Amino acid sequence: MFSTCADPSTLDGLSWLACYLTTGKHMAFYLSFGTVLLLLAVTAPAALLFGFGGAAAARSRFAPLSWLGKAYTSIVRGVPDIAFFLFFVIALDQAFEYVRHRVKCPDWSEPVRQGNDFVVCTAAKLPLSTSPQWVHETYGFLLAVLTFAIVFGAFAANVLYGAMKAVPRAQMETAEAYGMTHRQAFWRILVPQMWVYALPGLGNLWMILIKATPLLFLLGVEDIVYWARELGGTKAARFTAYPHGDWRLYYFGALLVFYLFLTWVSEKVLARVMARLSHGQATAAGEAMRKAGA
Repeated sequence: MFSTCADPSTLDGLSWLACYLTTGKHMAFYLSFGTVLLLLAVTAPAALLFGFGGAAAARSRFAPLSWLGKAYTSIVRGVPDIAFFLFFVIALDQAFEYVRHRVKCPDWSEPVRQGNDFVVCTAAKLPLSTSPQWVHETYGFLLAVLTFAIVFGAFAANVLYGAMKAVPRAQMETAEAYGMTHRQAFWRILVPQMWVYALPGLGNLWMILIKATPLLFLLGVEDIVYWARELGGTKAARFTAYPHGDWRLYYFGALLVFYLFLTWVSEKVLARVMARLSHGQATAAGEAMRKAGA
């Protein structure tokens, strides 16, 4: 990156370290921290949306919709995360390609399943082989986001369903007695009050989601775990201009600090949000705040 780094063999000490830490691979390593933060920023609201839809469906008065919501929550929560991530991404990718295959290649006569191979026409491939590298990386990232959202959405659905049930039924009945429809009572009475009951569980899910981001490595996304292993190991270092020993301890130590800092900030933010939601609420936390202010 610097002109002084043209010949690494002439460097030593801090100059060698400065040049080593500014190589192209290290820049990709630094950018991968942004990939993790972007995953969290996109996945959290998407998972919450899946969770809210699942919880609302589970408590629906329409039996098939209620069965669907409860089945989604139970099935996804019952499958180990790592098995779901390894299987579902492949299945989802093949489902997308199969739909495109049926639309773009209606005259295709060969079977799609050929032994262990899944074969579709070239035009149906996602992404296309002619697409630039950033398209391939973006597609893989979006598949990862969708998978994370579906998995954690099931857990969020369970939390939100319990929070909805925690809101006193008498409040819904009173709202309906004043002339509100069931839907109006749901959106105006139930939904605003359920968050104070749901936040502790959602906060735990957020922490678990943070700890689950290294699963990006299993999905083929070049995240911080991928680069920590790549840069810290001795195998790759032998073939670079900056050979070194086994430095994985230092790289994974940096990841430890990053995750601890991220969870510490999250705890502070969640505590402030919880205090804000509990203010004036008829809950244990709200009562404690009322007595403290008296």
